[in-house]
Amino acid sequence: MNMKTIRIAAALGALLLTGPATAQETLRVLLEGHSTSDSLKALLPEFEKQTGIHVQAEIVPYSDLTSKALLAFSSRSGRYDVVMDDWVHAVGYASAGYITPVDKWMKADTALFDAGDFVKSYADTLRYKEHYYGLPVYGESTFLMYRKDLFQQYGIAVPKTFDELAAAAKTIKEKSGGNVAGITLRGAQGIQNTFAWAAFLWGYGGQWIKDGKSAVASPQATEATNAFVNILKNYGPIGAANFGWQENRLVFQQGKAAMTIDSTVNGGFNEDPKESSVVGKVGYAPVPAQPGNHAGNSGALQVHGLYIASASKHQDAAWKFVSWATSQQTQMKSVELNPNAGVSSLGAINSEAFTQRYGAFKDGMLDALKNGNAAYLPTVPQATQIINNTGIALSQALAGTKSIESALQEANSRNDKALSR
Repeated sequence: MNMKTIRIAAALGALLLTGPATAQETLRVLLEGHSTSDSLKALLPEFEKQTGIHVQAEIVPYSDLTSKALLAFSSRSGRYDVVMDDWVHAVGYASAGYITPVDKWMKADTALFDAGDFVKSYADTLRYKEHYYGLPVYGESTFLMYRKDLFQQYGIAVPKTFDELAAAAKTIKEKSGGNVAGITLRGAQGIQNTFAWAAFLWGYGGQWIKDGKSAVASPQATEATNAFVNILKNYGPIGAANFGWQENRLVFQQGKAAMTIDSTVNGGFNEDPKESSVVGKVGYAPVPAQPGNHAGNSGALQVHGLYIASASKHQDAAWKFVSWATSQQTQMKSVELNPNAGVSSLGAINSEAFTQRYGAFKDGMLDALKNGNAAYLPTVPQATQIINNTGIALSQALAGTKSIESALQEANSRNDKALSR
């Protein structure tokens, strides 16, 4: 046991000395449906025993999380003391004053908080107007995941451009007689399809916002959308237009698709014998980009944090929970409990347990994080509206109810109205 771990263990023990007022407190915590949350819920008895603080944890699907949080925040009811969400949505919470800066606790209560233990890009992302608004509980980049065995069988090189990606998907679908989809991607409307599409957007030289105006109808964005729609409709699995993160991951893990572009955390599921039928068969590579267009920027950098509600009447206790949940010791236990490659603790990432479980893709993941694009999704207070508007356009394009050009133009107009507010 190293000295840092000893110090954290001692700090946990010291929390037992918390005064009577804290012992009476109950925290209400809203968590995202994710392996991180499953681990935290399993470990809650330890936190409650160590602090005397009771925690009521509510876990909801990611698709329902933001609307539920906004409903509670806008009522100023203090229904939730702590909310978990990704920064794309939380920057709007910060702008609206729904969550409170945590700078004061970062300086005053370091019993479990260790700034040097976080992946730096994760911690730095959760800043708005020079204040930190949360602590990173998990993060991710993206990479291309591909079936090494099928690529070898069919003589396919790892794609470096989106043209090569489409060619590889076509070859696999044809040579497998249609038994294996060439590629699977998230297609469900909203954050799901925009998350997948953003790789194409950046890889084709586009961006979300340019000079303060929406750029989702630019020539580059249009070309990217054509590529996204064509590859998914021609070489994707049936129903892909309705796939979220879980559906997309399961199709790939079950061996029904030869490629996917998705979160680095998916590697943990690919290599888990309890979860996957493709263990040891998956290769991990950078997200493609068209020649000369933002090479290296087509991979994401997404951070999910824990935030303290401004309306909470238990903010000090909430900080104790947030700092405990993101501590090295808790995250190291999380690695053991569930497929959780997205931990934000450097100590957990560099642990023997992490390497044993995730060694097959660890180096690829760290490279992706190093090169991840923090602007992969919009990081403005209007991000939620921009993502929703663009997601509708992508769904219309996938369904063929509107042309790609008209769908993007309509989304662009709506995005500009949101940005002008």
